[in-house]
Amino acid sequence: MAAMTVNPAPDSPPVLIACSHGTDNAQGRREIDAVRAGIMALCPEVEVREAYVDVQEPDLVDVVAALPAGRPAVIVPLLLSVGYHVKVDIARAAASRPGTVSALPLGPDPRLARVLQQRLTEAGVDDADAVVLAAAGSSDACAAEDVAEVQAVLAELRTGRVRAGFGSKAVPSVPDAVAARRAESEQRVAVASYLLAPGYFHDQLAKAGADVVSAPLLPSPLIAEIALSRYDDAVARLLGESPTGAAGCDRPCRAQVSVCVRSGAARVD
Repeated sequence: MAAMTVNPAPDSPPVLIACSHGTDNAQGRREIDAVRAGIMALCPEVEVREAYVDVQEPDLVDVVAALPAGRPAVIVPLLLSVGYHVKVDIARAAASRPGTVSALPLGPDPRLARVLQQRLTEAGVDDADAVVLAAAGSSDACAAEDVAEVQAVLAELRTGRVRAGFGSKAVPSVPDAVAARRAESEQRVAVASYLLAPGYFHDQLAKAGADVVSAPLLPSPLIAEIALSRYDDAVARLLGESPTGAAGCDRPCRAQVSVCVRSGAARVD
């Protein structure tokens, strides 16, 4: 993340770059478009620009490069966990330009667990059914911790057991997690789609062997609200009103990674 204190005019808040992964799925694109629209409706005085790290245009690097000179900006990852895109793609884009910082991703946040429970209820999942929380997956230890925190909150909202499964780069896989749940009891097994919108990873969940798969998180007005709260936190840091990583990070994953986006510091090995 770039670190620089700036003082924009009161009537010119930092630009909010809503950065998504990108998808070929038409419905998924519409859902992300709606999140940006929701952010603008909640805070019309903030200029919101779209950007992507893969698949779609405009590319984040180009969006950052095109910003007006001297105008501060905050990149808000419309992503559920930390990982390569947050720690590398987005961090590099922020570091490439003075007065630009990246906010934290949308998750973990207890509000996301409440949306997950709502989607399970809508899918007809009984409160006692076993659930596999299906996330995209990352090799980054912090991403797994992000998912674990949401898993813990979801478990508190249910009586049935909740286990995490991943689409790639982490274990267990969603099919393996579903199989493990079946081996433990004769109850139905549901997959809670911890994904923002329809797309490739969500389509794969239907092949995991569960009795039911819930819909993705979107559409939900809470996603725009969380994104805006991430922006507000980053603006405070950008303006020097909030110290970066003053309290450090005490999450279990901290000792396993060289870069921690929550403490704003790199571990010295």
